[in-house]
Amino acid sequence: MPTLGEAARAVLLTADPHDKRRAARGLARAWRRGEIDHRCDTAMPDRPAWPAEPELLAPNQMPKRGKGGSERGRIALLHALAHIEFVAIDLAVDLVGRFGGEFPRAFVDDWIGVAADEAMHFALLDRRLRQLGSHYGALPAHAGLWEAAEATADDALARLAIVPMVLEARGLDVTPATIDRFEAAGDAASAKILSRIYKDEIRHVTAGTVWFRQKCDEMGFNAVETWHSLVKSRFRGSLKPPFNDSARTRAGLTQEFYTVIAS
Repeated sequence: MPTLGEAARAVLLTADPHDKRRAARGLARAWRRGEIDHRCDTAMPDRPAWPAEPELLAPNQMPKRGKGGSERGRIALLHALAHIEFVAIDLAVDLVGRFGGEFPRAFVDDWIGVAADEAMHFALLDRRLRQLGSHYGALPAHAGLWEAAEATADDALARLAIVPMVLEARGLDVTPATIDRFEAAGDAASAKILSRIYKDEIRHVTAGTVWFRQKCDEMGFNAVETWHSLVKSRFRGSLKPPFNDSARTRAGLTQEFYTVIAS
């Protein structure tokens, strides 16, 4: 029986986007069937395997993509979102492979489920890009998305604080307006996909917040103060309003966390 660490490493070292998507969903199925041993004694790679395309650029080198009013602008935005979901597969898999041994099975249940969700999101976005005459890899993409994983590779609490509770929570803030822009442009098909992703990501932020709080309780830490400290020390960006307070509250990420340190 393969271990969780071995299975996670295999997904991370799969470069082809569609093979990685299938591998992540296969990992989820095998875990649910009890075919993977809950052991995480295999080293995770410092960086996952990724395809030659898309070309990865620094944030300040990324071309402007507009507001999504034109079809070209919508394709650029969908491509950017597809890249986020592709990297999110690796972020979720790395979380369970690197830190799953520190938590009960329910933690792995949650985060392998997140990895499967991200794989499905990527598939939906890539299929939509193809319907519009493009595909994932056709445009350059943001090179900095893995930085959060590198900055938190040593600490499960830091990883939970930054990836679901900062990065995915930011998606809750911006996605409703993006959906509105697609609907205004008459692109109901893309808007429907983003609505599905938005609902799933509320669950993902919930999982991050629940397990962060639980780990803090286990260690005798104040969850809010610990989160403030980790965001200040491990996150290179800043927390900027406007915030989707209702969605964040549904996910358990209440204002006491983020309003105090928002810029």
